[in-house]
Amino acid sequence: MNHYENITILDPSLSEEEVSDATDKITSLITKNGGEIIKSENWGKKDLAYEIHKRKKGFYFFTIFRSPSAVIKKLEDLYKVFDPVFKFMIVKMRKKEITALERSLQKSEAKPVSEEAEIV
Repeated sequence: MNHYENITILDPSLSEEEVSDATDKITSLITKNGGEIIKSENWGKKDLAYEIHKRKKGFYFFTIFRSPSAVIKKLEDLYKVFDPVFKFMIVKMRKKEITALERSLQKSEAKPVSEEAEIV
């Protein structure tokens, strides 16, 4: 299985609930077809670098996942007909990127929770 990065830009006129439903649909498609979500982040509503389809803002959703290559075709097919999505990009990660990701995930898991010092 290969590792992929996926950035999806959703319609800015969607409500928070609709954005959540759309992101759930994307992640469930990956997992139902044999993929595994490694990291998923909702970056919120941000300005676009340039106007796309008369939109100046969009909800950004970032995902890193492992999956068979057949899942990519299914994702692209979904994005083409799924109205909330108006821009997307899926990139296959290289070995260097994968090892850097694994290191950063290990560091974040190994970080102990710091105890707050009591002020006397």
